[in-house]
Amino acid sequence: MKTYTAKTVEDAIKLATEELGIEEIDLVFQIIEEKNGLFSKKATIQVYELSDAIEYANQYIKDVIQSLGISDVEAKSSLEDDVIRIEINTNHNPILIGKNGVTLQALNEIVRLAVSSKFKRRYRILLDVGEYKDKKYSHIASIARKAAKEVQKTKIDVTLNPMPSDERRIVHNALSRFSHIRTESFGEGRNRAVTIKYSEEE
Repeated sequence: MKTYTAKTVEDAIKLATEELGIEEIDLVFQIIEEKNGLFSKKATIQVYELSDAIEYANQYIKDVIQSLGISDVEAKSSLEDDVIRIEINTNHNPILIGKNGVTLQALNEIVRLAVSSKFKRRYRILLDVGEYKDKKYSHIASIARKAAKEVQKTKIDVTLNPMPSDERRIVHNALSRFSHIRTESFGEGRNRAVTIKYSEEE
């Protein structure tokens, strides 16, 4: 994070946007000091960058896991396609994953909300524990491709089981280049699913 000082908050914001080369709407900052005295004016803001959000998310999930009584925690963060990915490994991975990944999904949402609240903007965050998500993504992509081939043959739509947004994205991406196939998401909340449809267009 960086600090910028000027006579007014507006001037400090201008300094930050000019140095960082971003628009004011994209600037995430906190006012550290603001003096409006008769003979002295001074304002200091603290500007957060993407690296700060990544570091915060990484430490936050470690603190959450340790609060559950799991002390041996490794967390490695990275940025891929504007998604903050955090790879986690502990000596109790199955507990963090939960049945069908439900606990992992809940932890993912907790971290996303915490980071968005802290930095006043929405971030896409993906937690993975012991490569559970990567393996599941490969499995989902395989199922989707198999279903798409069946739709190509029969021209009958196939609806997959409901799944969270990151897994639906895997289906859409896996089938994006299939000829005569298009995908649509429908439903609300936990019932949102992907339908694979036949299309006359290539």
